[in-house]
Amino acid sequence: MTPTAIIFDFDGVIADSEVPANRALAESLTAIGLPTTFEDSLRDYYGHNWQETQRRIEARLGRALPEDFRDTHRARARAHFAAGFDPVPGARVFLDRTSHLPRAIASSSNAAYIGWALDRFGLGHHFTGQVHSADGMERGKPHPDIYLQAAAALGVDSAHCLAIEDSPTGARAAVAAGMRVVGLLAAGHIADRASHGESLRAVGVHHVAADFHAVARFAGLG
Repeated sequence: MTPTAIIFDFDGVIADSEVPANRALAESLTAIGLPTTFEDSLRDYYGHNWQETQRRIEARLGRALPEDFRDTHRARARAHFAAGFDPVPGARVFLDRTSHLPRAIASSSNAAYIGWALDRFGLGHHFTGQVHSADGMERGKPHPDIYLQAAAALGVDSAHCLAIEDSPTGARAAVAAGMRVVGLLAAGHIADRASHGESLRAVGVHHVAADFHAVARFAGLG
């Protein structure tokens, strides 16, 4: 089925950002007395919006986060991004090849960060007015709300949308929204593609793609 619209997750789908982001979070948590490795961060917080991430952190920490934690963490994350931060391989070409289709971003990340990263990559023109962030939403992924919001903003029935996700949490959200969902394995944080692909299949994705060429073939887009 050729989609009427495409809805993209951001981190791990457009931005190859999960490695620096989770290294930064691990350092930020360790600095406040919650020893955390990169692997811990990826396992426990990957794919969630800040509200859910904060709930999980505070449950482990046993107290509220410092008031300046998020600002301090953002500064640390930007420093990690500055050291090396690029689009996911193939994302730029895929966006250019599918520019005839309406598209949106449905992400757990902060909208200001997404805009900054899109500008850095020179990809902002692909998503003018269609960046949807679950940051601040009580029900982030794996609930479908952010995907339903993005489809409504495009004026497209969710059943006619292709969603591209890299995390099981996000994939569950897109499946729950009634979309055709591809699990993408192209980003740098996915060390074991076979295992990660199985975790995506387990939450109901319709196809697992090693790269954007495979996404295009599955969706009948070349």
